[in-house]
Amino acid sequence: MTKLFNPENIFMNLSVNNQDEAIEKVGQALVEDGAVTEKYTAAMKEREQIVTTYMGNFLAIPHGTDEAKTEVLKSGLVLLHIPDGVDWDGNEAKVVVGIAGKDGEHLDILSQIAIVFSEVENVERVINAQSKDEILAIFEEVEL
Repeated sequence: MTKLFNPENIFMNLSVNNQDEAIEKVGQALVEDGAVTEKYTAAMKEREQIVTTYMGNFLAIPHGTDEAKTEVLKSGLVLLHIPDGVDWDGNEAKVVVGIAGKDGEHLDILSQIAIVFSEVENVERVINAQSKDEILAIFEEVEL
């Protein structure tokens, strides 16, 4: 299994004012990681206009539109840990995972995230995590 998260792409105990700000933070981190071009953030916002990326269990997974595939340079993943939550289309998101997938790689990543977040106990562990290592350990427990 490929390592899901690079510790540098996990941002702990953030406070964000709204969904747009969360998407901008995710987009900027993906750009800084070399995963996407600057245009990808706009494509993530565009995707939210089409369909929400809120998944339930306090999780949102913003990602770009299909048209934005050309803006993806390599697969990348960013996790925002927002214990106080942020309004996401009328729902509360406490964990925001931004994804950029190259050549379908993001589908495996999505399934691992879905497995972790299908268990309420894991969701609470991620939300209550005090360190990046704790979050990494939760995801590393998932076997595909």
